[in-house]
Amino acid sequence: MKNFLKKNTLTILGVLLGALSGFLYWKFIGCSTGSCAITSNPINSTLYGAVMGGLLSSILKKDKKQHDISGNNKPG
Repeated sequence: MKNFLKKNTLTILGVLLGALSGFLYWKFIGCSTGSCAITSNPINSTLYGAVMGGLLSSILKKDKKQHDISGNNKPG
């Protein structure tokens, strides 16, 4: 479990920050008419923010394996 948390710290932080951002967006901006699919409900807004935060933070993770042009692993 510790190894999983250590390897995915950046993604987990992104999910948490995204969820917080989604909730705060609903709280302060939101959709007053209730017709907006994402921002009219705090659960939808929070989940959407969490998914977007996780995706964006996972882009920033560096791959530890090095590949050459042909796609094969380099030794070492």
